[in-house]
Amino acid sequence: MTARYTPPDTPLHYLHQDDFILVLDKPAGLLSVPGRGEDKADSLISRVQAEFADALIVHRLDRDTSGLLVLARGADIHRKLSMAFAAREVEKRYVARVAGELKNASGEINLPIIVDWENRPKQHVNHATGKPSRTRYSLLSFDAASHSSLVELEPVTGRTHQLRVHLAALGHAMWGDTLYGDASLAPRLLLHACRLQLSHPHSGVAMRWYSPPPF
Repeated sequence: MTARYTPPDTPLHYLHQDDFILVLDKPAGLLSVPGRGEDKADSLISRVQAEFADALIVHRLDRDTSGLLVLARGADIHRKLSMAFAAREVEKRYVARVAGELKNASGEINLPIIVDWENRPKQHVNHATGKPSRTRYSLLSFDAASHSSLVELEPVTGRTHQLRVHLAALGHAMWGDTLYGDASLAPRLLLHACRLQLSHPHSGVAMRWYSPPPF
């Protein structure tokens, strides 16, 4: 049975606002875009559009992931930002707490991912039909008491649930992950989009934002 959607009733936190882009820190538990059904209508983009009618979603974070999102204002900026993401000109970094101690301090995960049709919305590694997927990782710290690691993650590709699937496939599922790990280890999924860097789609100025992980 799917858990009832109860989005957090917290004010939007803007890190940047101008006539072309908006950068927000999305709270965990809030959908990036509306889901199916009236009970899932509340989302980050619907809340933003109540203030900025021209705001458009460019990329998404999973409902239970927190952190930085950039939104476009208007169709022209949306097109430019979408092209920048497609060309991998936008730099994104995440921090996660995962089970166990990583064997290597850094590395790259190359495992093809595709939807697990019989267990949707889960994704899984499938070497026959999966889409190429790459994640770079580096160990930030290891906590012996909880036998868990804090890791920084860079998604080179952007598959659905990529970071969660890749870390689970290594045997280091994220704490609080209801799909691929042990949800009892934390009150939420401990995955946070902490850094975002891009060239401003209008001025071309290099811009960077940082949001410290709340765990």
